[in-house]
Amino acid sequence: MPRNETSGLPPHEVIMPALGMAQDSGVIVAWHKALGEAVAADDVLFEVETDKATMEVPAGAEGFVTHIGAEAGAEVPVGEVIALIGASSDAGQGAEGSGSAPPVTAEPVPEGDNVIMPALGMAQDSGVIVAWHKAPGEQVAAGDVLFEVETDKSTMEVEAGFDGYVAALLAEAGEEAPVGETIAVIVAEKPGTPVQKSRGAVPAAKVEPTEKSPSPAPAKAKSNAPAQTSPPASRTGRILASPKARRLALEQGLDLSRLARAGHPQPYHVADLEVLRALPAASAEAAPAVSRRLTAEIPADGFADFAAWAADSAGLTDPAALLAGMAAASLGKPGAIVAVERLGATRFYVTAAGPLSGVSEAPPDAVPDLRLRDLRLSRISSLALGAEDAPVLTLTPSGGGHVVTLECAGDQLGAADAVALVSEFAGRMEQPLRHLL
Repeated sequence: MPRNETSGLPPHEVIMPALGMAQDSGVIVAWHKALGEAVAADDVLFEVETDKATMEVPAGAEGFVTHIGAEAGAEVPVGEVIALIGASSDAGQGAEGSGSAPPVTAEPVPEGDNVIMPALGMAQDSGVIVAWHKAPGEQVAAGDVLFEVETDKSTMEVEAGFDGYVAALLAEAGEEAPVGETIAVIVAEKPGTPVQKSRGAVPAAKVEPTEKSPSPAPAKAKSNAPAQTSPPASRTGRILASPKARRLALEQGLDLSRLARAGHPQPYHVADLEVLRALPAASAEAAPAVSRRLTAEIPADGFADFAAWAADSAGLTDPAALLAGMAAASLGKPGAIVAVERLGATRFYVTAAGPLSGVSEAPPDAVPDLRLRDLRLSRISSLALGAEDAPVLTLTPSGGGHVVTLECAGDQLGAADAVALVSEFAGRMEQPLRHLL
């Protein structure tokens, strides 16, 4: 187990991991350790989300977190250093060659143009920093969005108000700061040792607005009213949640998007499910989207012979993987995650454009783009189960062939896309060789 026990040893570099063959970047969902906090090698340091799955990543070394180089919600290339673990709790041992940003230290707050927590309403006395859009040491223009702030009324993007470089960030994402308190400092020249602190480490400094420190100008308002039907979940458009929270929400039939519509801050963890359960019944919200149900009959089963041929000639012995590949191709989304429920078990697959040999298994906590329920060996001939977390294709027996049933919410697939999916998949099941053409 790696340790950093001697101050003479270089700090352990934590990089953005590659969770898949085709992954070139990942989105940091949440940090589980703060700057200066002790950490064990197997402690979860952060969560990362790709287009395939969300994973908890261990620290990999024992010591103290001395540097965090990317905030929650940031997308980082694979292999880039995002944190350092050193022998002591002194923050600021920057990563050599870890990016263009200078090392972040715990120096005193520099002098410069003060950016304060703005007043977005008459009765507002504080605001919560949702996310920083600029990192310590990064260049910024007066009109650039510096951070997002949330009040009980709305979420706003706030401009920097000054040209220069970010010399200090004095509050972390998720922290609440009083109106008028300095939360960032911008200087004219690039700082050699920019500062990043939480509010707990900085004496409160309320400044009176002057010509030198105007109240930052809100750039764009984003209403948190419940009537909003599709709020931005994150910079990538996804709802950020831990794998365990996603799994439990799915098992318990809970919709995490309701938390987003209610304005509950992300990322979501298991404890947030209690908040979700306490929300008013869905009937009190906007009318749900129209659900879709389409069926197609397959007069003859061509898949069984095709699966036997694929096993003998190409060594493709997993029928569920073949079904996943054909379903993803019918969806028209190469790289889609397909969950196949077959013989009482559910397996997840990452699909690829081209040959079915490119289909591989995905982690069990992957978020599917499509579900395929194979009931060909059951006695169920028809079903109507309603929309789920992803569109569902179900195969049921019918005479010498099968019936394909698609169920989904109206906002998951448009009418034309739903018709195309059922038609394409039914055609591939009847004549699987068309998949190879």
